[in-house]
Amino acid sequence: MELHLFEDNIAAGQEVTFSETVARAIYVTAGKISADGQDIACDDGLVADGPVTLVAGPEGASLWRWDLSGTDQQASTHRVAHKLSGSVPDALAISESFLRLDSVAFPPAGTAMLHTHQGPGIRCLREGHVRIDTEGSSTAFGPGGAWFEGGPEPVFLQAVEDIPSRFIRAMVLPKTLLGKSSIHYVNEEDRAKPKSQSYRNFGEIGLAL
Repeated sequence: MELHLFEDNIAAGQEVTFSETVARAIYVTAGKISADGQDIACDDGLVADGPVTLVAGPEGASLWRWDLSGTDQQASTHRVAHKLSGSVPDALAISESFLRLDSVAFPPAGTAMLHTHQGPGIRCLREGHVRIDTEGSSTAFGPGGAWFEGGPEPVFLQAVEDIPSRFIRAMVLPKTLLGKSSIHYVNEEDRAKPKSQSYRNFGEIGLAL
């Protein structure tokens, strides 16, 4: 099973139906959409466990879309780009799990201290600039930059000093974490320290993989 991140650009008033997936998360980066009759504004999102029909608003819409499926892309009637993909472990694919869409925001110079997660996910930077240190490498990301975290590999994040930073994230997690944080700090001394990041949960949906 693969988690894919796409960038969709839908013309004003255009109707697009997405299907052929286990579950998906959608975040509106510009404009607004109607999703099966539910209005979703810019900087908002939704999760769904089956086909979903979107209608772009009068100014069109741009989206980030995470699809959990065995295929990387279906035939499209609009502009779409495949940004990134990553594997979901069999242990999650055969057990009770769920898909979460959220945002993680950092003040200037904020950090996410060395940590792991209990499941994989793809992040995409909405604003600011961050540096990700993991497995002996260090990579910088700007707006629109995307990266995959498998979960068990320790990660450290450093945000730039002069402006806030924020990324949007879709993760596959065990159902025991519904409504709970997935982060685990590697170093015991970091667990009691004040944390700089803040979260906004757009939605969670159970999977039947």
